[in-house]
Amino acid sequence: MELGVTYFDTAAGYGAGDSERIFGEALDGHTGSIYLATKVSHTEADARASIERSLENLRVDCLDLVQIHGGDYPSDLTDHILNEDGILSTLESMRDEGLIRHLGFTTENQNGSTYRFIESSRFDVMQICYNVLHLHAHEFTRPFGSIVAAHEAGIGVVTMRTLTSGMFQKWAKMVRPDDDFDYSPSLLQFVLSDPMVDVALVGMRSADEVESNVRILNDLDGRFDLEEVHRKYV
Repeated sequence: MELGVTYFDTAAGYGAGDSERIFGEALDGHTGSIYLATKVSHTEADARASIERSLENLRVDCLDLVQIHGGDYPSDLTDHILNEDGILSTLESMRDEGLIRHLGFTTENQNGSTYRFIESSRFDVMQICYNVLHLHAHEFTRPFGSIVAAHEAGIGVVTMRTLTSGMFQKWAKMVRPDDDFDYSPSLLQFVLSDPMVDVALVGMRSADEVESNVRILNDLDGRFDLEEVHRKYV
């Protein structure tokens, strides 16, 4: 917070609530100046009880964002989520009660369900896998992808796997085993350079990592011209 970080992401399923409790302890009394996002599993039998536990864990009276937590949504699951008696209706009721401000969903996929969620006009935020290796969410040269659809629908875009979850680094080591270059700044700058991305999530395990990522964030000269990056036939 002292360095200007304002968006914090957690989930009820991280450490069986431990992550939320750690955030609640650390941010107690300061949540008015930040945006606090958590998640409820799409398999949760009692979504209301889960949200009530999250409120208690995070020590707040209202959650800024609750996202339906899932990676893959088959069509029958999507039907159930969007039904009148589905989990989304429960979250909407809690939003109307003032317990939640905004609603979202998380997904790893670009299947039809992702677009059904966007087109339903019932979500405020989409959290999607997007990075220099996984460009399926935003293909610049067409353009198409769920990030484009969400942006056009006025839905906020949050990226996960921003640093490729280590995949790029593994590939670099396979190509050049002696490669000790730190690609993290460039990987983060790539995602931050996308004008349709509102939040880029990065996991951080130490104060040094926090300070490093904030320096990258503030280094506007490090941004890429993604239109030029994707320009073909040059």
